[in-house]
Amino acid sequence: MRSLVLTAGFLLSTAAPTPAQRSARVQIQLPPAELRAVEPPRVRAVRVLSDARLRDLLRNGFPARLHWRVEVWSTRGWFDDLKGAVEWDVIVRYEPLERRYEIVRIDAEGNPTPLGRTENFANVEATIERPQQPPILPPQRRDRVYYNAALDVEMLSVSDLDEVERWLRGELRPAVRGQRNPGTAVTRGVRTVVARLLGAEKRHYEARSVRFDISP
Repeated sequence: MRSLVLTAGFLLSTAAPTPAQRSARVQIQLPPAELRAVEPPRVRAVRVLSDARLRDLLRNGFPARLHWRVEVWSTRGWFDDLKGAVEWDVIVRYEPLERRYEIVRIDAEGNPTPLGRTENFANVEATIERPQQPPILPPQRRDRVYYNAALDVEMLSVSDLDEVERWLRGELRPAVRGQRNPGTAVTRGVRTVVARLLGAEKRHYEARSVRFDISP
């Protein structure tokens, strides 16, 4: 098994990008101009899990972690100034015994929210491509701002899958006291041998909105 993972990692890391990879992207949709001071933007991931290699890894026990970060920046002054940011994760995993995919959203505090379970991968794509409105707004004063949305997609190791399952069942909560919150084991600092071997399977997407004016 170890040699198989090493071989797979080498082949995947040296492969050329597929059409699905090249068409994958992040989108930002601003609300109407009259609502931009009081309504967040919508962000959407497009085809970020559509690559055949990622689907094969999912079916073979490697969960996918989609880490979102949305920022609002001010352009007043000499340099752009970060005014706010919000982060969250989406975990997609495949349960071979039930032959179902499970999708869970984890907020910045580590609280999980189930997004669905399905046998159809098309439903997985439809769920993760659903537009989201993060809880972020521009400064409540006259300013010129823009939003930046970044999405990191990475495949976790088999040991991470076991940790995900145990944490969702509540078994890891006693083990993550002190400075670590219940979501830390999954949502922060994932550094595994498999992730390093499958370097091509950690991908970054980013999009920026147009600049717009905010009036008090």
